[in-house]
Amino acid sequence: MISRDSIVRTYKVIRPHVRRTPVIETDAADFELGSFQTVFKLEMLQRAGSFKTRGAFANLLLREVPAAGVVAASGGNHGVAVAYAAQRLGVRARIFVPTVASPAKIARIRDSGAELTVSGERYADALAEGEQWAASSGALPIHAFDQIETLLGQGTLGLELEEQVSRIDTLLVAVGGGGLLGGLAAWYEGRVRLIAVEPEAAPTLTRALAAGHPVEAEAGGIAADSLAPRKVGELMFPLAQRYARQVLLVSDEAICAAQRRLWDTLRIVTEPGAAAPFAALLAGLYRPGEGERVGIVLSGANTTAVNFA
Repeated sequence: MISRDSIVRTYKVIRPHVRRTPVIETDAADFELGSFQTVFKLEMLQRAGSFKTRGAFANLLLREVPAAGVVAASGGNHGVAVAYAAQRLGVRARIFVPTVASPAKIARIRDSGAELTVSGERYADALAEGEQWAASSGALPIHAFDQIETLLGQGTLGLELEEQVSRIDTLLVAVGGGGLLGGLAAWYEGRVRLIAVEPEAAPTLTRALAAGHPVEAEAGGIAADSLAPRKVGELMFPLAQRYARQVLLVSDEAICAAQRRLWDTLRIVTEPGAAAPFAALLAGLYRPGEGERVGIVLSGANTTAVNFA
């Protein structure tokens, strides 16, 4: 159900509604990192500010939406994406987010006209409330990462990147619930070295791989509004087991340093979770070989203005 062919079909459906985000190819020497090349996929320029827009449109266009509309729980970006997609398609949407969601993401959800509830400390709390609302209202639940259509939508990023760049040896991807990693794993099927990166304060995939199945883990840190569910998705986990070559844990300090370096060198602003893959490279947790081409997904920029002066 989550295959290259189904991702191709999904891309044809959502393509009129999503932005084909650009790439920037640079030498690692720009960051004083060595003799290899870096390819940044600028998904923070996606409509609604993150890759989540792909999965949101896939759900709304591939599934039958009832008169009650849709409901989504989110740390922030998924809620922004569903609210945006619903507004564009004329669908009623209700979004549940925890108090840890950033003000920028809360504001974007409200601006899209969705009904918004802010309560609970973490994503899992918002998810429980969203499930209750779906049961009582008849609204269609759109899961942030553990839904076939969500993974298919996120997998279209890989299709697009492969069309844009002739060769990538390694691809670094941030992991929260794992929807993006799962979609990319299904697309590439081992044809690139797929490296998962998650915060030390939210090691959901690390704990799952150690246990052999998704388990609850810590859910904190600077990127908690995008990379801190209590556990990874059931649907993506077999894909991660099969295709993720390595999982790297980055500190909050490394994430902040990566955000600053992206701004200083490329004048790119990302939210903390989106900077996590570059943080792994900058901190030396992943060391590419000479001449290697390393892809880095910068997945979102729904953040308040950051002063790097």
